[in-house]
Amino acid sequence: MAANIFPHCLSKCTRDIFCKNQKSCFQRGIVSYCNRYQDEIINSGYMKSLWKHVTFRSFSRNPKSWFKNKRTYEVVTPGEVGTKRQIPDYILKPSYYDTGIEIEPNNIEILSKNSIENIRQSCSLARIVLHEVEKFIKPDVTTDELDAIAHDTCIKYGAYPSPLNYRGFPKSICTSVNNIACHGIPDDRKLKDGDIISVDISVYYKGFHGDCASTCLVGNVDEKAKKLVKVTALCLQEAIKICHHKQYFSAIGKTISKIAVSHGFSVVPAFCGHGIGSYFHCPPSILHYENEEEGQMLKGMIFTIEPVICEGSPDIVILEDGWTAQTEDDSRSAQFEHTILITDDGAEILTVPDVFIKHQ
Repeated sequence: MAANIFPHCLSKCTRDIFCKNQKSCFQRGIVSYCNRYQDEIINSGYMKSLWKHVTFRSFSRNPKSWFKNKRTYEVVTPGEVGTKRQIPDYILKPSYYDTGIEIEPNNIEILSKNSIENIRQSCSLARIVLHEVEKFIKPDVTTDELDAIAHDTCIKYGAYPSPLNYRGFPKSICTSVNNIACHGIPDDRKLKDGDIISVDISVYYKGFHGDCASTCLVGNVDEKAKKLVKVTALCLQEAIKICHHKQYFSAIGKTISKIAVSHGFSVVPAFCGHGIGSYFHCPPSILHYENEEEGQMLKGMIFTIEPVICEGSPDIVILEDGWTAQTEDDSRSAQFEHTILITDDGAEILTVPDVFIKHQ
């Protein structure tokens, strides 16, 4: 599940902003919080270059079409969201299970050898759940049905679906179709021939989170969408290749941007990768666009890389639900994600299915 610019900016502005209204505003959701203090956050300087890419739409959850051009795909508007799925008592739950609030650390979490083995399990299980969901992606299946499959699979393996109630998120996975760039909430809309859908799976298992995502084709998809999905996967692959001990984090964004732009696409800058471990989201923040951040990767760091690549403008609109991020021009986007561990000479991809299978 991608971190977005809201917690990213809040982590930089906590002393100046968060203390002013604290829990009452934050519990209602990130967007209501940022709407209230948007001018102050913008003027803080750190986020000034990013806020120009974000618009808040507070009058309705359902967006109006910003495009009149004829398209080969359906511009998606969110449907009806069903009830939150239940978690059995025996499942180990994260700290935000009841309140929706996780107090995230300011420092990068470096795990012990034993903890790394446990996060390998959670990451591997996340990929297994994603593979299970992918089997059912086809026309006439609703994204809520995909959510049910993921939820039940998590429970089957004794895991908690990490997105559920994280900052109030109402479902167990994110499903972003066509012009929904990120954090789409599963609902009653049926997938249609020609759609592309990004599925983001995160699980909490043995006290650690694992996070991965992929974009799938639904039925007969046009060539431009196929290219978008292929290039997005390439961006992730190439970004992982350049990761190693003492590499600069900025190299990730430079690599992704170069590939995306060379193929005529853009990087949505509002969403970043993140550190992960016993916390769902924690430092470092991994920027996917070209940047000059000075931080370096160090052996033992674990984080996600999860670029959102768009065929049109990188600008997004956040709908009233506080989560759904729609491209402002209704163009399609794709996303792929892995959780990786930095080693002496490279990076180990943790979100692979065979590790979990071997330990069962």
